[in-house]
Amino acid sequence: MELEGGLKSLYFQQGEIVFATSSFSSEDLGEVLFSLGKIERDALQELRSLVNENTSLGKLLVERGVVAPKDLWLAARNQVEHIIYTLFSAHSGSFYFQALQIEQDQILRLSMKTQNIIMEGLRRLDERSLFMRKIISLDYFPLETGKDAADLTQAEARMMNLAQAGQQTARDLFRKIGLREFDGMRILFGLLEKRLIRMEDTPTTEIEGVLGQILAAYNNLFKVIFTQALKISPQFSQEVAHSLRDLPQPYSFVLRDVELQSDGTLDGHRIVANLSGLEEGDKKKLLTDSLCEVAFTATMALRRDLDAEQARPLIARVQKLTTKIREMTGGNE
Repeated sequence: MELEGGLKSLYFQQGEIVFATSSFSSEDLGEVLFSLGKIERDALQELRSLVNENTSLGKLLVERGVVAPKDLWLAARNQVEHIIYTLFSAHSGSFYFQALQIEQDQILRLSMKTQNIIMEGLRRLDERSLFMRKIISLDYFPLETGKDAADLTQAEARMMNLAQAGQQTARDLFRKIGLREFDGMRILFGLLEKRLIRMEDTPTTEIEGVLGQILAAYNNLFKVIFTQALKISPQFSQEVAHSLRDLPQPYSFVLRDVELQSDGTLDGHRIVANLSGLEEGDKKKLLTDSLCEVAFTATMALRRDLDAEQARPLIARVQKLTTKIREMTGGNE
C-alpha cells in the first residue's frame, strides 16, 4: 500500500494476516519498544548504529540483554497490529496484491483473527475520536485535580500518581507505565470523565526551592523588559533570541534546547532538567550565572534599540535583581 509519507505491506496466509511491514519511522520496532518503556532513546540510537544486513535490531537487543525474548516477541506483535490499525485512519492511498512466498520466521501469531482485527480497527477509530475530545493532545500535560479517588485499577493508580506533578505529557505517562498508545488513551479518558485528572497545555507546577526562586525572579524581570521594549522596538525579541543561540559555555550547556517564549520568559523546567546530575551548589551557581548572562544580553539590546532615557530604568532593574540574587546564593562571597 502506498500512502502519503510512506509504504505499508500486509502479508496474508490462508486469508489471515500473519505479518506486516511499514516504512513509517514511528512504526519501527525500536520505536515501539521505546514507546512501551522497554529501552531508552540513547541506548536505541547506539544499537541502531550497529545494525547491518547480517545483524538485525531485534537480534542485538536480545544478545545484549536489553530486551527479553518474550518482550521482543510481544513488541513485534504490537508493531504489526499497530501498522494495521493505523491504516483505518488513512484518507487516501493506493494498493495492489502480489503472490509471494512468506518465510516461516516472519509469521506472527496475532491476538485476533483478521475479521476481528477489522472490527477492532473500526471500533478504535470511533473511540479515538471520542477520547481526543477530552484529551485534546497527547503532548498536553495530565494533572491530578485533587478529587478523592476510589476503586482504581493498577494502571489508573499509576497514572494518577505520575500525574500529580503535572510535568509529563500524556505520551510520556503512557511510556512510563508501559502502555500502548490506545490503551493509555482509554485509561486517561476514563480518569478525565471522572474528573480525577485535567489536561494542561503547559507544565503547571512551580519549581520548588532556591532554583525556583531564581527562575521566577528572572522570568518576572524578563517579562517586564520585553513588555516595555517591544512597544518601542519590535525587533527586540529577535535580537535577544539570536544572542542566546551564540552564548559560550557553560551558559550554552545550561540553556540548551531552551526557547525564548513570546513574553520573554524562559522554560524553567527545561533549564532544571539540563542541570540534573549536578551538585546543588553547582546548580545554583550555573543557573545564576547563566540567567545573569541572559540579562546582560538583554541590557545590551536595550542600549542598542532604546534611547538612554527609555533604557535606564530597565537596566537599573536588571542590575538590582542581579545583585539581590547573587547575595541570596552567596555569589559575592
